Amino acid sequence: MALAEVLSDLQAKVGEEIHVSDWLPVTQELIDMFANATGDKQWIHIDPERAKAESPYGCTIAHGYLTLSLYPMLRGLVDAQEPLFPGVQNVINYGMNKLRFTNAVKVGSKIRAHCTILAAEEVKNSIQLTEQYTVEIKDQERPACVAECIMRLYF
Repeated sequence: MALAEVLSDLQAKVGEEIHVSDWLPVTQELIDMFANATGDKQWIHIDPERAKAESPYGCTIAHGYLTLSLYPMLRGLVDAQEPLFPGVQNVINYGMNKLRFTNAVKVGSKIRAHCTILAAEEVKNSIQLTEQYTVEIKDQERPACVAECIMRLYF
């Protein structure tokens, strides 16, 4: 598909939820890998014994930025064999407009992404797509994260 066709299709879907990911278990190993990669080794994330005794959650919790960083994977942006849209050669993360961490993700929880198109416009021979990324926690009313993510789609 050409840029104009994809743009027209996306603009017709503004306001629609277009993607729901599979459930992802949030393990201590995942949290620890993120802590090691970022250097954010606060006890509430990496010390299960202390978190059990002192945390208001009774266990360790995922970093908010870990939850955010899962967007490309949960959204399906990282599989070269499955392009996001027909004809798209590159997807570049461009930034965010808004970000809120509205609930803690306890170790052992399962999360999944819900993505809704907020805007689609042509910008510099690409499509700038803005989506609301909402991270649901299984069996919780409030989501873990709500963000407006912007990406550029190049053909």
